[in-house]
Amino acid sequence: MIVLIVIIVIVALLGLGVAGSYNGFIKLRNKTEEAFSAIDVSLKKRYDLIPNYVETVKGYAKHEKETLENVIAARNSAMGAEGPEERMASENALTGALRSLFAVAESYPDLKANQNFLQLQDQLNRLEEEIAGSRRYYNGVVNQYNTKAEMFPGNIIAGIFKFERKPLFEVDAEEERRNVKVDFS
Repeated sequence: MIVLIVIIVIVALLGLGVAGSYNGFIKLRNKTEEAFSAIDVSLKKRYDLIPNYVETVKGYAKHEKETLENVIAARNSAMGAEGPEERMASENALTGALRSLFAVAESYPDLKANQNFLQLQDQLNRLEEEIAGSRRYYNGVVNQYNTKAEMFPGNIIAGIFKFERKPLFEVDAEEERRNVKVDFS
């Protein structure tokens, strides 16, 4: 009788442990999706602002056509990206293109004095900071999720219920890590 009670208690504790771990994974998975969604909201704002910014710069920097086209192409690519990995890669490319555009804009004093341009640049800078903060939050939540999926006993539950690692939102390309070089010679 006592052996049966001990077995029932052990099975119940194991069941509670599995349920608790499973629910923890669900909670972290939902937080990662929420965090990625927050990035998406900021990116949508940036997508809407970029054409106005490019048009303003275009009026002053007519011979910078290639840079302007690269920004628009990167924006369109990012807007059409599907899945987290493709989205992250295209967002990194867009960030690099915007960095080049910011560098170009620095070379035009009349442009830097334009109120509309200054307003757009301020909005874009605030959005970039918002996106960076959202990425940090997303990466923090993903780190918690991935750690739980790799540590014992979470790795067993993750394997059984197919909770797979999630990608971090990071800069992949080495050229994206370098400063932008602008040369008008």
